[in-house]
Amino acid sequence: MKKHNFYAGPSILPQFTLEKTAEAVLDLNGTGLSIMSISHRSKDFTSILQETKSLIRELLDIPDGYSILFLGGGASLQFTMVPYNFLNKKAAYLNTGSWASKAIKEAGFFGEVMVVASSKDKNFSYIPKGYSIPPDVDYFHITTNNTIFGTEIKTDMEVPVPLVADMSSDIFSRPLDVSKYGLIYAGAQKNLGPAGVTLIIIREDLLNKVERVIPTMLSYKTHVENESLFNTPPVLLIYASLQTLIWLKKQGGLSSMQKLNEEKAAALYKEIERNKLFRSTVENSDDRSIMNVCFVMQEEYQDLETSFLEFATSRGMVGIKGHRSVGGFRASLYNALPIDSVKALIKTMQDFEKTV
Repeated sequence: MKKHNFYAGPSILPQFTLEKTAEAVLDLNGTGLSIMSISHRSKDFTSILQETKSLIRELLDIPDGYSILFLGGGASLQFTMVPYNFLNKKAAYLNTGSWASKAIKEAGFFGEVMVVASSKDKNFSYIPKGYSIPPDVDYFHITTNNTIFGTEIKTDMEVPVPLVADMSSDIFSRPLDVSKYGLIYAGAQKNLGPAGVTLIIIREDLLNKVERVIPTMLSYKTHVENESLFNTPPVLLIYASLQTLIWLKKQGGLSSMQKLNEEKAAALYKEIERNKLFRSTVENSDDRSIMNVCFVMQEEYQDLETSFLEFATSRGMVGIKGHRSVGGFRASLYNALPIDSVKALIKTMQDFEKTV
């Protein structure tokens, strides 16, 4: 039976990525060596690293003055590194979910944190609007997509201070105006590669802005000056990410990917609205995530939740159980998920409706 992978992360990767990486694990480009067994200082890996950075610059159209880094620790380490490197006195944060809340907590260890707006009052089911950002803060931090609650900021903000964005679950899903951001960070395990490497895109003029002494490994300057080679980088994971980037370019780039992602999400949201059994957890369609579609049973059918999950599992649907904070269901529609999987989920929902 075919499996349809809706896991929120680690999540589905292109078959191209899996096959090319598997080949390189056994033999990297005919060298007779595994990608896992070569030096990170070797010419083979240096060329891999440079090609990966070059493709990221091309796909995201990154302007001059930005460095690309590959670091460990996941996006969660960036909750600490961002304020460590950028927060002198005061920073502003938008609280739109669990990951934003965790970032706010970490920033509080380094200075004053202003939460300019929050959607916590309605269990993070909307994107706050109408707030203002103080011009005297060191930076403004946002989480562009919320995997747990299914909301997404789909435009590049104009703000009067450096904009820092956690894009772990929607980077490479659409074109970006990188020039509007001071720093972008993203765990790879959604749209880029396997878990274990984090992509950082940093505007170089933001380095050396704080007065405190920063430990060597936690300083962005260290990694910019050493081009992500200060310590041994995750070689295999960077290679796998390169394969995804090659695949993305072959698909037509980010404009083509955005069109496909919007088509997948629109089809699933349409079925949720039509089907008598379900409802979206995000009422405002403008706030609904294209990457993570969250939905629950209508109140009168809540006792069927387990039955639907079992039914969907029997049809090959994998990873659609919602996060414990929300309950219900979550279908993650990352780049590599084919539209046929979305159609299969829709058919599953329709067939289950007929049994009620």
